[in-house]
Amino acid sequence: MTDDLGYASAAELAELIARREVSPVEVTGAFLERIETTQPAINAFITVCAEEARAAAKQAEAAVMRGDELGPLHGVPFAVKDLVNTAGVRTTFGSWALADNVPAADSPAVARLKAAGAILVGKTTTPEFGHKCFTEAPLFGRTANPWDLTRTSGGSSGGAAAAVAAGLTPIGIGTDGGGSSRIPAACCGVVGFKQTLGIIPHDLTPDGFGNQSHITPMTRTVMDSALMLRAMAGPHPSDPHALGLPTPDFVSAARPRGDLKGLRIAWRPLLGNTQLSREVREACERALAAFAELGASVEPVEEDFQSTEPIWLILTQSFWNARFRRYVAQFGNRMSETLLRQMDNGAGHSAVALQEAMFERTRVFREIQGWFAHHDIVATPTLSRTALPIGHDFFAPIRIDGEVADTVRKAWYPYTLPLNLSGNPAVTLPCGFGADGLPIGLQLIGPHLGDAKLLRAAALFEAARPWADKHPTTAAL
Repeated sequence: MTDDLGYASAAELAELIARREVSPVEVTGAFLERIETTQPAINAFITVCAEEARAAAKQAEAAVMRGDELGPLHGVPFAVKDLVNTAGVRTTFGSWALADNVPAADSPAVARLKAAGAILVGKTTTPEFGHKCFTEAPLFGRTANPWDLTRTSGGSSGGAAAAVAAGLTPIGIGTDGGGSSRIPAACCGVVGFKQTLGIIPHDLTPDGFGNQSHITPMTRTVMDSALMLRAMAGPHPSDPHALGLPTPDFVSAARPRGDLKGLRIAWRPLLGNTQLSREVREACERALAAFAELGASVEPVEEDFQSTEPIWLILTQSFWNARFRRYVAQFGNRMSETLLRQMDNGAGHSAVALQEAMFERTRVFREIQGWFAHHDIVATPTLSRTALPIGHDFFAPIRIDGEVADTVRKAWYPYTLPLNLSGNPAVTLPCGFGADGLPIGLQLIGPHLGDAKLLRAAALFEAARPWADKHPTTAAL
């Protein structure tokens, strides 16, 4: 498969297929071949649905030849993070405890992508139950960053981000419960969009009311994110947050038209942390200069913001213990040590502590909504530095510009956690590269239901500073 086809966007592939310039069978077969070739080095997939995908591609080709009305993603391959249910295709959650779990039905997001014509090619890797920002687990090993195989792809949607970045699939479904789509998207140089809570229904969490996790698009372009959002969004009875929300015209918003005159952007280089690498700050500020050239006003904001990690930990560790502790007796010797340790750390949280964390979540929500009294969008780095080495101790300090910083969660991705607590939309966009050749991400945050506004700003930035033509060049590719 040529790089032109492998790195074509979903929008481009759908158009080529509709014009009969390329067939769904050819496209699907080419991506499956690329997955097979790169799997030993990148290890982005837990399950590859080769037989099912080829059969679906033949049906898609027949529909084209009959002249049927085609969906907006007809014949376009997609992958799904292995935390999201796929009918008839095993969904392991990255755990030996569910290694043979085969759901009977698709999650709504998957079903809706299929209804739009997309073809499932496989399930991408996730750390066990999506519990950390490095994509590794006893079930499958480690997923490498396609830009540098010695660096992490991030997590927990590291398989999806690596697959999209490496041209193994044009689009993928991820999840984001603390930055799990934005962290790997920034590591791998792709677009990670976390929409307003409820825009895409989440049927898999047992706590629908207290949920802070999102099912999300992972793409190389802003338009592809919009196409996925349009397909996956809408109410569903499984998710109380999804009921009654408006569905904006995502695709129209993602067309780069006009300018950004009148848009007020707040630049917050720190968000509960104290250290940011010089090259990340400079890359983000160069990106913000592009927004200013488009007519936006950019104002640095130095207001203090209290780290949200303690709140997030109480909520999340309590959730993990309630949902996953049941597997420890039978599978504990094959479970991730980092998951077991974090569950043990949270085993003593009291009911009062949990309720106080819920109160604090509401406080954070209200504080973040206050940001938008005087600004339309808030910009931050996505990560404080480029991708960490594979095998970095999750509980150990990281280094920023050669200096010892805090632990991974506190020092590397303090920018992502707060938006899961508040439910605000946020998107990470590629905005440059570090001296190590690894991508850097800029995060844009919008008010609740400001998803279309974020897409419009992101699309105009993408047109001004394009990134989709920049691809990894490791030996694996």
